[in-house]
Amino acid sequence: MGGVTVAYAAPIVLVLGDEELLATRAVTETVAAARAAEPGVDVREYQAGQLTVGELDEMLSPSLFGGRRVLVLRSGQDARKDLVAALLAYAKHPDPEVQLVVAHLGGAKGRAFADGLKSAGARVVPAAKLKGHRDRAAFVRDEIRRAGGRCTDDAAEALIAAVGNDLRELAAACSQLIADTDGRISADTVARYYRGRVEVSGFTVADATMVGDLPGALEALRWALHVGVDPVPIADALADGIRTVARVASAGRGSPYQLASSLGMPPWKVERAQRQARGWTPDGLVLAMRAAAECNAAVKGGSDDRAYALEKAVFSVAAARQGGAR
Repeated sequence: MGGVTVAYAAPIVLVLGDEELLATRAVTETVAAARAAEPGVDVREYQAGQLTVGELDEMLSPSLFGGRRVLVLRSGQDARKDLVAALLAYAKHPDPEVQLVVAHLGGAKGRAFADGLKSAGARVVPAAKLKGHRDRAAFVRDEIRRAGGRCTDDAAEALIAAVGNDLRELAAACSQLIADTDGRISADTVARYYRGRVEVSGFTVADATMVGDLPGALEALRWALHVGVDPVPIADALADGIRTVARVASAGRGSPYQLASSLGMPPWKVERAQRQARGWTPDGLVLAMRAAAECNAAVKGGSDDRAYALEKAVFSVAAARQGGAR
């Protein structure tokens, strides 16, 4: 969260989003910046849904002993109407000795409160869930950069393949890698630390499936499950592999560098998808997407046999490729 010291200068900070790690970190770092600027700062935390207007007035009234204060309001979306009205009125003329930090999930509930704080000039710190694979890869790179290291694109991909999509686990893995290395993180670095999980990751299964290597895909899948790779990232990797090939194939001919910016992908990923696209037809890809969607529903919907759902998907995708071969 670059520029947290600037956040301290802002009288109102709105942490907006439903990703718990990012929201908690934003609040923690804002408070830490306030304490760094003034060690004796008075920090108080409240749940918005339990706070009354009378308590708010008391919180915001000038302190007998002076000094700065930081008021953290958690779950801002739960604030009652009278409290929202009082806070938005305060936001028009905030006390320079007080910093108000509001954490808000960012959904439809309590949206008028978040919009009102924005209109009043609150500094907004985004903390929304990362929905796409690209966002998670960027998170890994940023996480390592924040700690003073450097991370290649393929290293970020390898770490996600090894650890999965949970941001807390990814953050912990980044921290561990930085602590145990010189800070220059490559795919080889990740492989050394996660040997047995990276070598048989969801992406290993997906890559073999997409090029029609059914025996290799099944062997990789069975070994991945044997050594404890979670079925969910395997299903995600398979779906991502099919989507990527479909997008690259439909983009037409061109060099990976030409297509990279229009597709929003790194050139190496475009190049890999171009190789994998050989032998696929549009109809075959549609069938493969259907198989991946059924697999995702089974794996994430609590199927009794998630291993069977994955194996069935690998067979179905391989059949879609073979059945649609040019």
